[in-house]
Amino acid sequence: MSKTVTFPQAITLPAIGQGSWYMGEDPSLRKKEIAALQAGLECGLKLIDTAEMYADGGAEQVVGEALSGRRDSAWLVSKVYPWHAGEVDAIEACERSLSRLKTDYLDLYLLHWRGSVPLEETIRAMETLQQQGKIRQWGVSNFDIDDMHELWQEAGGNACATNQVLYHLASRGIEYALLPECQQRQIPLMAYCPLAQAGRLRRDLLHNGALNQLAQQKGISIAQLLLAWVIRKEGVIAIPKASSVAHVQENAAALNVSFSSEELATINQQFPPPTGKLPLDVV
Repeated sequence: MSKTVTFPQAITLPAIGQGSWYMGEDPSLRKKEIAALQAGLECGLKLIDTAEMYADGGAEQVVGEALSGRRDSAWLVSKVYPWHAGEVDAIEACERSLSRLKTDYLDLYLLHWRGSVPLEETIRAMETLQQQGKIRQWGVSNFDIDDMHELWQEAGGNACATNQVLYHLASRGIEYALLPECQQRQIPLMAYCPLAQAGRLRRDLLHNGALNQLAQQKGISIAQLLLAWVIRKEGVIAIPKASSVAHVQENAAALNVSFSSEELATINQQFPPPTGKLPLDVV
């Protein structure tokens, strides 16, 4: 049975979506990127995540092209720079994103990370955008537990629909405090870079002998194992970027992968869970 995650307003989505970080940077890859996003929608991966930051709006343009004639089949997420998160600037930034995406509304709009604009002002901007019909819901990204506590204490802060954070097997800090409290409040977490970003950590994960052996035993790829692990807990949706149709189909198949307690114990031996509060990892 495919894993799902429920957002506020009773929105239930597959627990794997599609990321677009690094899309729109190389014109020669544009057709391939569009095809991958469209294939993801056909596989049922409704959530597409982007941001005004990605390729200076180029990723939003790619997503907009991919959604031409099929906007209703996607649950569209974009993010605003912290320095555009003021009461007036956020409206203008959102309108620019909508223009690049060739749509008149976002399903979810996130503050990309915390900046100097007071949270109360950003909340007011988000509420205005909702009243104007430009966004359905709003949330945050890269907020640690203390940031979330501050947000929840602000007027309207409880309407925050999600927190998008770095989460993968080699970065498990959110499991200590942030994830449990968000689960308790029924606020889903969106996991970016679920296979780790390029570099040492990604190599450590993809080339781990015990993990590869386990994947082989389960008849899945190591990437599918890592992706399925990220969404094993309730209320977590992963948003990997897929660069090809085959890649996105492989990601979608991870929705049906589950683990026994013995298999999870094997994974924990390789990459142990946190035993105390750690600073929030960000890339």
